[in-house]
Amino acid sequence: MSDQLSNVMSEPPPDLDGLLQRVLDFVQALRRAGVDATQSEAIDAFRALPHVELLERKQLREALAAVIVTSQIHRRSFDDLFDVYFPARHADEDDTPMVTDEDIEEFDPDEYMKELLENLMESGDESIRKMARMAVDRFGRVEGRDGGVSYFQYKVFRAVDMKQLMRDMLAETVEDEGELTDLQERLYRDEFEARLRTFTQEVEAEVRRRAAAQRGVDQVADRMTRPPVEELDFFHLNAEDQAQLRAQIRPLARKLATRVAVKRKHGKDGRLDVRKTVRQSLSTGGVPFDPTFKPRKPHRPELFVICDVSGSVASFARFTLMLVHSLQEQFSKVRSFAFIDTLDEVTALFEQGEVTDAIKRMMSEAELVWLDGHSDYGHSLERFHAEHARDISPRATVLILGDARNNYRQANAWVLQDLERRARRVFWLNPEPIQFWGTGDSIAHSYGRYVQDMVEVRNLKQLTKFVERIA
Repeated sequence: MSDQLSNVMSEPPPDLDGLLQRVLDFVQALRRAGVDATQSEAIDAFRALPHVELLERKQLREALAAVIVTSQIHRRSFDDLFDVYFPARHADEDDTPMVTDEDIEEFDPDEYMKELLENLMESGDESIRKMARMAVDRFGRVEGRDGGVSYFQYKVFRAVDMKQLMRDMLAETVEDEGELTDLQERLYRDEFEARLRTFTQEVEAEVRRRAAAQRGVDQVADRMTRPPVEELDFFHLNAEDQAQLRAQIRPLARKLATRVAVKRKHGKDGRLDVRKTVRQSLSTGGVPFDPTFKPRKPHRPELFVICDVSGSVASFARFTLMLVHSLQEQFSKVRSFAFIDTLDEVTALFEQGEVTDAIKRMMSEAELVWLDGHSDYGHSLERFHAEHARDISPRATVLILGDARNNYRQANAWVLQDLERRARRVFWLNPEPIQFWGTGDSIAHSYGRYVQDMVEVRNLKQLTKFVERIA
């Protein structure tokens, strides 16, 4: 296969030479962005080129995505980088329009907004693309002190009110067709949101195209690409990121379960079986000595999850609980406890139905607040010890989730010391960066002395690695 790639690269058609290099650069940029684009997938990308109409940009995009993208979570990075390496139009160094002071004076923002509204109502992709370029020209332009010109999308969207455009589009529809039913309004709203999304994407693509012309494609690609969703910080997720992450939990749990099962199956043998070893050695007089071991019987550990669900760590707790409870079959027993300034067992909420529904019920039905609603680790741990410590066996793993910020209250670290004595393992997952542990009201170091390990977990990748370790 590598020989075939060498042949393709050594004798490319004259009109495809630049394209092949661009595809190679594109694949390398995907790798730098965390997308698993292997050598075989790069070869498949070259093989796909003769079978698509290269001037049809959408067809080229989907063909390359089909052979390169192996996980839906990487599609966003693929699309962003595709717009940089295969822009809608070629960007030469002198391609950026020069806007003079006279042009700016003649430009009427109100007239532009009126024309933009008309184009959005007509829903022509090419006309929307044209209006996006004009918006970048007029609103996104910033002159530097050195006389150079840069373009920024945030300036465009400060000038173009997207919410007002939506209201104007719905108002024009009512004016043309009369009062709308709820269903009609919802359908029109969905359609108009799609058109505004197209406009937004075209603005972003135009800004990237001009930045690439000024600073180079590779430099822009490395700066503008977001990391894969599994590496995004739990505390900086937008609605789209959260939806993608939720969609990844269940497939990830299946993958982890399979990996853990294989690891248990092929673990080390058990203790030496003296009786069988002696019997097998009788025929040779004990020479050579062939030891026989008892089959290993891997056990499934019990898991106790104690989780801070206060506002400061809510998003971290949500995804951790989703993953842990998607892996319930890997544990002989899973019991869950949530707290803010007091603790309540919520195991029953997770035994039936969807985990997401259980988390919503937990926040509304569980008794998590008894004083002022600020995190109180000391009181919550003390209550857990008083009511549930007797249930901790030598087979149990205790998993505590929280940032250990205790609002300067009593720590009661002795509880963890006793749990460590009773349980097989005690772990603490902390979503704060490790450099902030022990600062301010954080008592992470006080608790860290009495757990097997306190682990920084800020994203799904780190969480996955840890769950594989304890399952």
